[in-house]
Amino acid sequence: MLTSSETPIIAAIVLIASGILGWGFYRARPFGKLGILAWLQSVVLMTPWLLFFGLFALGIYVNIVGILFSVIVSAGLYIFLGRKLRQAGQDAILKQRATERLAAQSSSAADKNIPAVVELQSEPTPIPEADLSLIRGIFGIDTFFATETIPYQEGVVFKGNLRGEPEAVHNRLTKSLQERLNDKYRLFLVENTDGKPVIIVLPSRTDPQRTQLGQKVFAVILLIATMATSLEVGGILQNFDLLSHPERFAEALPIALGLFVIFISHEVGHWLLARRHQVRLSWPFFLPAVQVGSFGAITRFESLVPNRNALFDIALAGPAFGGITSLLLLVVGLLLSHPGSLFQLPNQFFQGSILVGSLARVVLGSALHSPVVNIHPLVIIGWLGLVITALNLMPAGQLDGGRIVQAIYGRKTAGRTTFVTIVLLAIVSLGNPLAMYWAILILFLQRDLERPSLNEITEPDDARAALCLLALFLMITTLLPLTPALAGRLGIGT
Repeated sequence: MLTSSETPIIAAIVLIASGILGWGFYRARPFGKLGILAWLQSVVLMTPWLLFFGLFALGIYVNIVGILFSVIVSAGLYIFLGRKLRQAGQDAILKQRATERLAAQSSSAADKNIPAVVELQSEPTPIPEADLSLIRGIFGIDTFFATETIPYQEGVVFKGNLRGEPEAVHNRLTKSLQERLNDKYRLFLVENTDGKPVIIVLPSRTDPQRTQLGQKVFAVILLIATMATSLEVGGILQNFDLLSHPERFAEALPIALGLFVIFISHEVGHWLLARRHQVRLSWPFFLPAVQVGSFGAITRFESLVPNRNALFDIALAGPAFGGITSLLLLVVGLLLSHPGSLFQLPNQFFQGSILVGSLARVVLGSALHSPVVNIHPLVIIGWLGLVITALNLMPAGQLDGGRIVQAIYGRKTAGRTTFVTIVLLAIVSLGNPLAMYWAILILFLQRDLERPSLNEITEPDDARAALCLLALFLMITTLLPLTPALAGRLGIGT
């Protein structure tokens, strides 16, 4: 029987799951078969996790074999739907091209009498007239029909009508601009305040700046400090102060190395995807912390991001690599835990995270009924890694979570989630100093959004949108604790 305190939890899970799926279907329906197939991919991707936590809330425990089986089935269905989606997409492209060809043939005579660009310019622009003339020449009736030129910062804004698929148009215009003026200017395709596409052309000198020598030295200092705090954490977890007992360095080293593997895997994830999208990243500026070794690192873009897909991929890659590494260490640690393990923790400790508590209940089973639970050191390392990953997934500013939200939902939504996150952290900080630290960090260092991508109009696909929701969902389940009623029913903390 469900108690009155447990019913709202289950209702909230069902409501959130239904809301996510319903919202996805609402967005997908206008796109017909393509949209429905993409939505089904999102459903298949999220179902194992929603099923796992839904059953967990009902007191039904799924073992590791069941979890792996559901994930494998989900991956198989995802691949199958992906093939169907590609086939349907190819058919749609062929139909679209045929329609455009017929329309072009019927209007070719009239089009010959239409000027390539109509210009309404009321004041001088910061760009030299010779360059401006060459820039105007890249536009046409089959790409972007410019109707007005407006000075903007060190460049210009071209208002007009977009005449094609945004990504194809942007690629074509960018290529034409480079052929005429080499690498002198950058072309942005963005939405105006009225929601209509506009072209912004800025000089390349406004590109993000490379990391200077002094900044690199500071990054190295922070890296050394992070190594020191990681070693200190290794000592604290074993109940000794490394500064007071430097001869016990070897005891703290394994835990420090485990934490450092998670930190480095996070940054390697960013670097690999940035390299794939040909985006330069700055050196990571680690944030040393005595509590967990490090709260992650601040990494800047040193070149413009080509599109929102690239922004999403680069932002998600870090938490994905670091999170998967942490999760593997956690699960392996739980499997290796046995009487006589290095750490003995009160069973109430596992109430601190829905995700960790549920995994511990699945793997350790009745061992959590004991007042003290024997834990392998990898459990602590993996748990800390998950917490660090989850904190960086908060949807605020230039944190990984903020970049992900900006890539999927746009700058307006990202600005709102940043404000809400800071407010929530300020409220939570009344009882948790860690929340105050993150509120200050975001407010003074990370609150600004990333600058727009070169192609800001083309939205990421629904698969990436589903991954965004999954990342935010796992972030919440990592940071939120189990309620006393649910923890008691599971035998955790009793």
